[in-house]
Amino acid sequence: MSASRRDFLESLAIGSTGLMGLSLAGCAASGVAPAGDGARPLRAAFSNAGLQSTWCELGKKTAELWGRLLNIEIEWFDGEFDPGRQRDKIDSLTGRDWDFCCFQAVQIDSLAEPVKRLRDRGIPVISMDTLLVDMDKMRNTGVWCEVMPDHVDMAEKSVGYLMKKIGGRGKVIHIGGLDGHSGAQGRRRGFENIVEKFPDVEVVGGGVRWCDWKKEKARNTFEALLQQETTPIAGAFFHSDDMALGAIPALKGTIHEKMIVVAVDGQKDGLDAIRAGTLAASAVNPVCRIHQTALFLGHFIARNKESVDSVPLEIITPGPLVTMDDPQALQAMYYLADPLHCMV
Repeated sequence: MSASRRDFLESLAIGSTGLMGLSLAGCAASGVAPAGDGARPLRAAFSNAGLQSTWCELGKKTAELWGRLLNIEIEWFDGEFDPGRQRDKIDSLTGRDWDFCCFQAVQIDSLAEPVKRLRDRGIPVISMDTLLVDMDKMRNTGVWCEVMPDHVDMAEKSVGYLMKKIGGRGKVIHIGGLDGHSGAQGRRRGFENIVEKFPDVEVVGGGVRWCDWKKEKARNTFEALLQQETTPIAGAFFHSDDMALGAIPALKGTIHEKMIVVAVDGQKDGLDAIRAGTLAASAVNPVCRIHQTALFLGHFIARNKESVDSVPLEIITPGPLVTMDDPQALQAMYYLADPLHCMV
């Protein structure tokens, strides 16, 4: 087995399989009744950025799958990629009884006030993927733990692969998510960290173009950038597979057809595109593991009656790079991210 494949599989196994065993067996070890042994169902409120995204939709499926396995009743509040609408929905749930809540904020600070009300009622809140508030404000706000990938690292891996494929020279496009989204800001920094090492690379338009995670906006922006260039553009980095796959068809019939495109997410649609050769690489943003880990934390906090001081402030999930360079690692991702399993 190659070193890259071994590292890939080990990084997945450490998180998913270890946490699965920990959650299903840990209750017995701690003396707490596991799901199915007469323990009452727990109640949890979940919200992520927007179910229009395949990433968020898979996160919902993950929480619901593992919720059934762990005897947790989940109610979902779709963020709709709108900070105001998500805030209204979270405001509406703060007066109800929950064992714990797990939120991915559309925009940093937008959910701070309702989370404080949950804090005052003694309801733990776990933040997923993006910062709900700045890290130094988390505990005072009522956030027990942040479960997130390393957004900078994911972008660095993806953009590093892009630089390798284009020989570290030429024009590139940078299509970003939502400006106020902490994950998108991390991906921007990761892109810039890599590109600044390559003086022969020029970013078309001078920098990131924010497209709010919207496929149509990403495609329109991408097409406009293509049309302004009279020589072939070497590559592009998208903050999500969804935006990349929505924009790639615009390359057909242009002088840019051979462009190398990379992204972040590494879930089924992106994996299909890698296998087909339309997407060169995607760094895994482990949606299943993030939602699964948040659920496991809430489960333990509630079942074991744990204190906030016993819970880590931050849990970082690994995000390996997926390419056709290692087909077996690609096949492993298909299995682990399948909605039947919801592990990565």
